[in-house]
Amino acid sequence: MKKNILILSLLTLQLTIAQVGGEHIYNFLNVPTSARNAALGGKVLTFIDDVNQPTWNPAMINQEMDNQLGVNYVNYLTDINYGSLNYAYLVDRHIGTIHGGITFVDYGEMIGADENGIETGTFKARDIAVSIGYARQIPWQNFYVGANLKWINQTIENYSSNGVSADVALLFYDDDKPFIITAVVRNMGYQITLFDETREKLPLAVELGFSYQLEQIPLKWYITAENLQRWKIAIANPSDNETSIDGSVSIKNPTVIDTFTRHFIVGGELFSNKNFNLRLGYNFRRAKELRLTEARTFAGFSFGFGIKLNKRMKFNYAYTKYHPVSNSSTFSLQFDMN
Repeated sequence: MKKNILILSLLTLQLTIAQVGGEHIYNFLNVPTSARNAALGGKVLTFIDDVNQPTWNPAMINQEMDNQLGVNYVNYLTDINYGSLNYAYLVDRHIGTIHGGITFVDYGEMIGADENGIETGTFKARDIAVSIGYARQIPWQNFYVGANLKWINQTIENYSSNGVSADVALLFYDDDKPFIITAVVRNMGYQITLFDETREKLPLAVELGFSYQLEQIPLKWYITAENLQRWKIAIANPSDNETSIDGSVSIKNPTVIDTFTRHFIVGGELFSNKNFNLRLGYNFRRAKELRLTEARTFAGFSFGFGIKLNKRMKFNYAYTKYHPVSNSSTFSLQFDMN
């Protein structure tokens, strides 16, 4: 299906990627392409057994991911197509494991027009990011450090922009502990070539992740604190304004509690270590920003499942609720090629 104008697609994307404001370039870097991640609210940082995880948290790279391949596809809003490929390779026991990933976006074919609204033909737009990552354990400690380097390209018709970025992460993981804690700084980078004369910032993200495996119940909890680089991510919603009988408008600003909760994503995974998993997530910020005042939309909720098809392949699916007229499905296949 053709989109009539590029701006509509880009604005729709901007509203739904849980990014602060709309002042950054390469915002596609913050859209989850893994079904497991999407089902648990859109941003989980503590998967120790998922080859797709290092794209978001390079400290999770480990030798158990050797020769694992992840293939992901997202049927996103307005027929935008997302996808990613992730692969890990154990060089040897001394050097460790290297992780590589490709993320791409296809906005489809669109109709162009001049300033007078006269059609000028069709054009396409796409984004792509290529990453390589590496992690090491701090000697004699249960701490791990990791980093990703990324090359980024964004193309709209005949215009193109290139950039580079890096992610760094610190992880605490102990086999004997039921919890995992991690801190990640993502998308530190620089726009090398510009669309116009203005150099734009990359979507920097500072995040904390925590997960806990319950002992008596086969349930694992995930909590992510996002956008920690900026406290005030909530702004007044005009739909919440109140008008008095004399016509004066009272603006209802977000409370401290409201601002605080918008930094959090929570999720639960049932039977996380079994051949079949059930997942449910809730994104507080997405729920607040995409809600309708006159109807219950269930925005912010996501759910999904995973099923092991055989010894070498697992299928994951996620359904993400954005709005009554448009939602998203994510499909993932993970292959053990050993």
